[in-house]
Amino acid sequence: MELAFIPSPSVGVVHLGPIPLRGYAFCIIIGVFVGVWLGNKRWVQRGGRSGTVADIAVWAVPFGLVGGRLYHVITTYEPYFGKDGHPLNAFKVWEGGLGIWGAVALGAVGAWIGCRRRGIPLPAYADALAPGLALGQAIGRWGNWFNQELYGKPTDLPWALKISSDPAIGRVGGTYHPTFLYECLWCIGVAALVIWADKRFRLGHGRAFALYVAAYCAGRAWIEYMRVDEAHHILGLRLNVWTALIVFVLAVVYFVVSAKKAPGREEVVEPGALEERAAAEAAAAGKSGEEGGPTDGASPEAEDGDQDKVSVEKPAAKTEKAAKAEKAAQAEKAEETPAGKPEAAAADATAADEPVADEPAAEAADSKKS
Repeated sequence: MELAFIPSPSVGVVHLGPIPLRGYAFCIIIGVFVGVWLGNKRWVQRGGRSGTVADIAVWAVPFGLVGGRLYHVITTYEPYFGKDGHPLNAFKVWEGGLGIWGAVALGAVGAWIGCRRRGIPLPAYADALAPGLALGQAIGRWGNWFNQELYGKPTDLPWALKISSDPAIGRVGGTYHPTFLYECLWCIGVAALVIWADKRFRLGHGRAFALYVAAYCAGRAWIEYMRVDEAHHILGLRLNVWTALIVFVLAVVYFVVSAKKAPGREEVVEPGALEERAAAEAAAAGKSGEEGGPTDGASPEAEDGDQDKVSVEKPAAKTEKAAKAEKAAQAEKAEETPAGKPEAAAADATAADEPVADEPAAEAADSKKS
């Protein structure tokens, strides 16, 4: 008896007049926007310009969509080029079928073209974008829920996914493991892991991206093993399981080799970005200083009063210095007086200290003597 399960949507497309609005396409588009938004924030934190991630995504996203579809069509060619296949259906991306391996591989080619045009190192760009890619995948996986595809083995767990039957495509109804949900939660964990490790160890030169790839592959291997959709097998394992294992090893090798050859993180990720930011901050600081007026909250009247005080105190200080200099000169003059004429020096000093007599009294004394 089924007590609880996750229901599947009855339809995966809603028509707005002649325009079909497909849930799968909406999930992919939202995932792209979230990935670019987070990548832009991380790029700015690393010293790049805002908007650069979106500019390069204009190259990376179309390449990624083409790569993802090519990988799916090549590895699952029977519905398109096999017996009773329909080749034109290979272009119906909205019906599902995007391989993440091809999307990342060819998307990296588009990103390389965009980075080369901007003079930006691709590993630094990939590091900034890595957690956003994981979150974008987490959101995009809900497109499989809308299409009722890529589910796991039958189960009666409370979180089992309810799938409706469709004899036209050979789909058997029942409750199955919601592998889309497992991968969604795993990708969220991968994004958190990369953000934490990047902040803790200052990963650079593509190592944050390598960590994302390795962590995703580790989860994809066991999730892929649970799926029951048609797939090619090699030595008893699904093709995508082998792909996950091989890519995991390559990512780990790159991480180790990169850490030895180029430890640390890039100092400059976008030429001229740091200088422009410093100039903008300096201009903003200068503008705020001009608008603020006198610093430290001092009023113009207080500043004028301080200036008057200084102008009054300076002459007084000069007078005291002059007096000291005069006393020092007198002392030197006294020391230079000849040793044989102490009385004359004393008389000179006494005469200098005595007041000068009035001229009338002096003239009267001279007349009496005569």
